Amino acid sequence: QEHYGGLNGLTVTWIGDGNNVLHSIMTSAAKLGMHLRIATPKAFEPDLRITKITEQYSKEHGTKLLLTTDPLEAADGANVLVTDTWISMGQEEEKKERLKAFQGYQITMQTAKSAASNWTFLHCLPRKPEEVDDEVFYSPQSLVFHEAENRKWTI
Repeated sequence: QEHYGGLNGLTVTWIGDGNNVLHSIMTSAAKLGMHLRIATPKAFEPDLRITKITEQYSKEHGTKLLLTTDPLEAADGANVLVTDTWISMGQEEEKKERLKAFQGYQITMQTAKSAASNWTFLHCLPRKPEEVDDEVFYSPQSLVFHEAENRKWTI
C-alpha cells in the first residue's frame, strides 16, 4: 500500500512453498481487493481448507485466484512477486528433497520479465539464494528491507 498508493486491483504472485506466510496472504488478499496467483510444486500446495476459504473470499470480493505449478504462469502480469523460505524450522531433514522439488521456482529477472512493468519483490527474511537470486533481491524493485523495517513497528 505504501509503495503503490493502494492495494485494490493489484496482482500478488506467490512462488514457493504453501506455508503459513502464504496462508496469511491467501486469507487477506481478496478482502483487500488483490488478485492472487500462486505457484507451488505438487505436494507443496497450500492447505486445502485455506484454499476453499480463499476461493470463497475471491468470489465475494470479485478478485481472481490462480493456483498453478508453473512459476512463469503465476508471475504473468504480477505487480508483486513474493516468496519465503522453502525449508522452515523443523523441516531441516527434508532439505535435499525440498531443494529438488523446488528446482525452477527461484525468482530471477527471467521470472520478472513475465511480471507487470511496475513489479516489486517481497520476502519476509531470512532469505536463501536458491529462493531468489541476488539480482532480484538487491534490485531497486526489491522492497525486502522496507518490509523488514515495517515489521519492526508491529513487534
